[in-house]
Amino acid sequence: MSEATTGPAPSLDAVRQRIDTLDTELLRLIDERASLARVVAAAKRAAGDGDKFALRPAREAAILRRLIAAERSAAGPSLVVRIWREMIGDSLSVQGPFHLNAWGGKDPGHVVELARHRFGAAPPLRQFAKAEDAIAAARTPGGVAVCALVPDSAWWGRLLAEPQLKVFAALPCLAAWGPMSALAMAAVDVEPTGDDRTFWVTDAPGPAAAVEEALGRDGVAGELVAEAGGLKLFMLAGFYQREDERLARAPGRLSGVIGAAPAPLDV
Repeated sequence: MSEATTGPAPSLDAVRQRIDTLDTELLRLIDERASLARVVAAAKRAAGDGDKFALRPAREAAILRRLIAAERSAAGPSLVVRIWREMIGDSLSVQGPFHLNAWGGKDPGHVVELARHRFGAAPPLRQFAKAEDAIAAARTPGGVAVCALVPDSAWWGRLLAEPQLKVFAALPCLAAWGPMSALAMAAVDVEPTGDDRTFWVTDAPGPAAAVEEALGRDGVAGELVAEAGGLKLFMLAGFYQREDERLARAPGRLSGVIGAAPAPLDV
């Protein structure tokens, strides 16, 4: 049996010329996409919604999952997510108020990096020395707070008293970029995406394993994320509403759901 023959490899000049052609076409398409964001912004202003925050976490997750699942030969999930996150962030900035507010504990640079990976370079970003100040800034129009998960701060417990602010993203959004190390919250609607993680806080005493066991008896799979100040933060597999009866029966006198986020997009 004779081996299949292939044509000669293209020259380096030919490859560079093809790249230049693709770059021109990519720029045209990106520019067209950006112009559509301005059309949307104009339509919202005409409808009186020009000051409404355009962030839609569930729709973003659906877009990125569809793109990652699409057939590709070379572009990995990291490249796809970084490109589309930049375009989505730029679009949100055009459509209305949008600003980031970061608290990173002892490693503020890492949280700034996570915020930029998730929301792109377009929205302005402020760093705060206290988590509560970043959370307060998220209450203003278009505000998003990105706060680090650290062992000596229970900032997330404050959200029990602020139901208008909800966790909607766990950072980073790709497992390949490392373990979960920060959460993003804003005054936005949090909707199920089909593969979610719910964040639940309780003041239940005793070991976390006992709480996990109690949740498991009611069919809820959960794992401890952080513990500080007499509070425990658990991540539950699935999407749970605040009024879910199973969580109402869970240990703790002070407890509640503080939001939910899509599972890592590459899992």
